[in-house]
Amino acid sequence: MAKDVKKKATKAKAPPGEASAGPEAKKPQMKKKAVPALPMPREIPAAAAPRKATLKAEARHLEPLAVAAPADIAVLQRLWDTVEARRLSGDTTLSHSARLIARGTPKVAQKLGEEAVECVIEATLGNRRETVLESADLLYHLIVVWVDAGIRPEEVWSELVRREGISGIAEKAARPKGILRAAETTKLP
Repeated sequence: MAKDVKKKATKAKAPPGEASAGPEAKKPQMKKKAVPALPMPREIPAAAAPRKATLKAEARHLEPLAVAAPADIAVLQRLWDTVEARRLSGDTTLSHSARLIARGTPKVAQKLGEEAVECVIEATLGNRRETVLESADLLYHLIVVWVDAGIRPEEVWSELVRREGISGIAEKAARPKGILRAAETTKLP
């Protein structure tokens, strides 16, 4: 007795150029026009097309941050005034600034260092928005250090004005050598 051979039902394919009437019909795809590349000199090797990750990173870096209000340097003076007022009030139950200053200079300096590291990490990762946010935290904690040390913003601005037009190399060379001896290192620039 012969084995029963099952025949597979095959769908009839539509001839080329005709769309099939079945549910598996595909939509015709539009072909993109090829734009000819500009001729390059033979001496210059052809550059590879940028990868998707590169394009995303560039877009992230170049994307402007929306500024809600007009920004100016006076905001730093207002922030210093606020932190100084909180220090003078000494109310550690209501003010983060007062609480931080009450914990002492080592804690204030530690917080500044933490914020600096966070800012560096975000900048290194290329996170533009987070770098802006961490920069604001860093400036706040720098101002807390100034208030804790009794430094007024005008003192820092005066030092910046004094340094204008001076080469960074010349300015560093003019620093007292005692700093290097006190740090017991020659690694400082």
